[in-house]
Formats: sequence, C-alpha cells, structure tokens
Amino acid sequence: MTMDASDRRIIAATQAGLPLVPAPYAEIGRQIRLSEAEVIARMQAMQDSGVIRRIALAPNHYALGMVANGMSVWDVEDARATELGAQVGALDFVSHCYLRPRAEGWTYNLFAMIHGASKDEVEAKRAEIATLLGSACRSNDILYSTRILKKTGLRIRGEA
Repeated sequence: MTMDASDRRIIAATQAGLPLVPAPYAEIGRQIRLSEAEVIARMQAMQDSGVIRRIALAPNHYALGMVANGMSVWDVEDARATELGAQVGALDFVSHCYLRPRAEGWTYNLFAMIHGASKDEVEAKRAEIATLLGSACRSNDILYSTRILKKTGLRIRGEA
C-alpha cells in the first residue's frame, strides 16, 4: 500500500492514542479535515495492508494493581518453539509473547510478559508456563520490571 498525505495525517493524529470522546474517529476527521467514514475506511485499509498492525489499548499495569511484572525467558527446543509459543501467548495472564533468535551467551528463544499483584502470583504463573512447556524447556529465568518506561511505537510527522 502506498500511503498518501491523508494517511500520514491519520497516523500522526492517532499515534499517541485515540481521543477520549464519544466519537473518536469523527474527532480525528475534524482535526485533519476528513469525514468520519473516510478516517475509518482509510484506517481499515491500512490495517488490511499491514501498515497498521492493530488498534489496541495499552493499560498501565501498575494502575490496575499489577505491580509485579516480569519478562519470563525460556530456552525451548527450536523444533517446538512456534507451537509452544502460541500456547503460552494464549494464556490470559501473558500480555505479550514472542520468539527471538538466540545470541551468544543468551540461550533463551521464547519471551513471555507476566503480570500480577505480587511476585508470588507471577511466580505461580511462571510455574504454570513451565508445566505447559514440560521437557521441551531446558531452562528459564525471569527479569522483573523495576520502573515504568514510556512505551511508544514508531512516530511519524503528519505532513507528507
């Protein structure tokens, strides 16, 4: 898909989040001089073509009471990593899960973010993942968050 100036203005207007109003797409359209229907159609076209991956909420886990947040890392058999990663990613307590290539001195290839109200809760969820992975997992660890970092995606300017 080739993006035009209107598509870029839509991305620029939404990249920090949708306006918190009853009709957010109409508000975006008002800001960039497009109709609500055109904003929706263009966003759908960008999503269909892969320019936009998804439209989603990004909750503040700390504000929701999930103050223990750990990135669990797993050394899973390569032949089963995709299959098992999909199962781990489907768990309701895993917010994101992905495969990464191994690196020198870093044997882990499966990563899963776990959130909980306490480290004990996160460790219980980590044990559940370990059970699911079974003998296909050679080792694992967890890296706990110590502070909130500003999470942002790619930012572009509105002008074409």
